[in-house]
Amino acid sequence: MDTPVTESADGREILDSVVIRFAGDSGDGMQLAGDQFTQTTAVAGNDLATFPDFPAEIRAPAGTTFGVSGFQIHFASHDVLTPGDAPDVLVAMNPAALKVNLRDVPRGGLVIVNTGAFSKANLKKAGYASDPLADGTMAPYRVLKIDISKLTSDAVEHFGLGSKASLRTKNLWTLGLLYWMFDRDRAPTIKWLEGKFSKKPELAQANIAALNAGHVYGETAEMPQGIGCYKVPKAVLESGTYRNITGNEALAWGLAAGGRLAGLPVVFGSYPITPASSVLHNLAKLKHFGVTTFQAEDEIAAVCSAVGASFGGALGATATSGPGMALKGEALGLAIMTELPLVVFDIQRAGPSTGMPTKTEQSDLFQAIWGRNGDAPLCVLAPASPGECFHYAIEACRIAIKYMTPVIVLSDGFIANGAEPWKIPSFGDLPRIEVRFHADPEGFHPYIRDEQTLARVWVKPGTPGLEHRIGGLEKDFASGNISYDPKNHHKMTKVREAKILGIAKDMPQQHVELGNDHGALAIVGWGSTFGSVNQAVRRARAEGLDVSHIHVRQMWPMPSNLGELLRRFDKILVPELNNGQLYRVLRAEYLVPAQPLDKVEGQPFKVAEVLDAIRETLNA
Repeated sequence: MDTPVTESADGREILDSVVIRFAGDSGDGMQLAGDQFTQTTAVAGNDLATFPDFPAEIRAPAGTTFGVSGFQIHFASHDVLTPGDAPDVLVAMNPAALKVNLRDVPRGGLVIVNTGAFSKANLKKAGYASDPLADGTMAPYRVLKIDISKLTSDAVEHFGLGSKASLRTKNLWTLGLLYWMFDRDRAPTIKWLEGKFSKKPELAQANIAALNAGHVYGETAEMPQGIGCYKVPKAVLESGTYRNITGNEALAWGLAAGGRLAGLPVVFGSYPITPASSVLHNLAKLKHFGVTTFQAEDEIAAVCSAVGASFGGALGATATSGPGMALKGEALGLAIMTELPLVVFDIQRAGPSTGMPTKTEQSDLFQAIWGRNGDAPLCVLAPASPGECFHYAIEACRIAIKYMTPVIVLSDGFIANGAEPWKIPSFGDLPRIEVRFHADPEGFHPYIRDEQTLARVWVKPGTPGLEHRIGGLEKDFASGNISYDPKNHHKMTKVREAKILGIAKDMPQQHVELGNDHGALAIVGWGSTFGSVNQAVRRARAEGLDVSHIHVRQMWPMPSNLGELLRRFDKILVPELNNGQLYRVLRAEYLVPAQPLDKVEGQPFKVAEVLDAIRETLNA
């Protein structure tokens, strides 16, 4: 927590920003607690960023470190770009949660511990040889020891839930305590509980009782020295209507908006895969906006259904993660050969193979740009935040339709599950997407091209006089018929490449996010590294270091001025959550001396990690 600036009228210490991490067993409801704290914090008017972090196992053995689930939120009275490097407050619901997370808490940080879970059996499961609450382990921290399990059971005893069900409400008791500590309003959570358990009001009342009991405990208990109650003032945000949004929600809404802006039905064929599944879940709720969702039997069927929908005159779309992208590769090649619009959301995760499915990574860049058989170019975009996902989903629709091509939008687990306040745009202010279905039978063949975009014509099947077939075999440039002519294949390959590279003329030029457009060092990021990189560059510049931040969102084709911009810097450092993919692309395309800063731990960059790398690079 930042040093208090002053004290509020009600005696609360006023803080500029706070980072809280909820951690417990995967059955302790930490994601729910974090989500509800996020919602109330948004209502309170703070800017925020979140990072849910949960285990891949459906249900790891209770009490083990493998099953620890965490949720971190950074909220402040100023602009927030990251969920925070380290928690100012750690809520540890059991020994395993303490074991996994204590190393991230800075000296003097506040640790709230549920002593009711610190039994000998649980200590052994977590790998503790002795009780950390009694052996001096906690000496560097401010510790609030509470038997949350017992206090929760006492609070809901009269509801007759039974011991096991009663303990399921301890996340609400803990939430009540944090609401008191940081001056949050309980009303939004109470309303949510009443709606969630509308058919079981006794469960709603039990959870509300637990929430209120935690809050009352904070009000009445005598806290240890150094532990009090705090207030984080509202952030100054641009006027408008805001709501919290995750990256996957934004992609779903952006796709639906893109269909409406184009006046086309959207057909979304998908197969469940972590962390992309919630895109399907959100789109399934948008049928009234002309969205049809289809859960296929596998990844290949999902993308093929989308390709077929585009052939039929709809906007086909699909979503997946890395393993699913590999399976979809052949059908993507079909969409490239038939030159049909297709929107693909790739929510990247740690790999290869199954890898670490609930952990974040940026390792699909090579696969997105080049990962298909033959020379099979397409457009690749990468939003930098949950809110940007909405606009880049719309942009993907626009490019796919205008250039008759698949477009891949690269997100990742960090963006997909993380949340931030998002200013809801007016639909009337969004630019319309022009759609032109060819209807003139004179001289028709299915590969007539627009002279400017090189896009082929789009024809709805059944249009009189325009009956045609397309498929995966090579086409003759002049007639659209199947062709095995060697020189024609060479020409068509070059035309398909030129069409995609031409998209760069239709997109913004690369700008500098922070700093000068020349100098000693450029930090070049992409995707979800934005917040960490921007904050690190901001701090480095405050130290007087000559460093600038460039963030690439148009991954292929790259911005037309990017090479020229990069050559104005003496050194280039590329932080990315992979083993060095963008830095290799930059070196190959522009022959610039880019150097990698890679991290493949399934976790996002900390600001301090990037800042240390900036100092080291400039001092080398």
